[in-house]
Amino acid sequence: MISIDFSLAVALYTLIFLGTALGVWILNRQARGRDLTLDPKFIWFCSVCTYTYINTREESISVCPRCGSYNKK
Repeated sequence: MISIDFSLAVALYTLIFLGTALGVWILNRQARGRDLTLDPKFIWFCSVCTYTYINTREESISVCPRCGSYNKK
């Protein structure tokens, strides 16, 4: 049996845990690195309260979520 000091065991356990967490974080960052784009036709600008919002429905009139006014493209 290998005998190790308690502080060395805690240090090794911590290093293994942090190394695994760092590896998982790096893999997730690479997976989320995809390019996300938004079509400009879904970006709306309220003419009353000047709020910019996103509406993904293909409509010619939209309701502002902040003030409730109707806006045209």
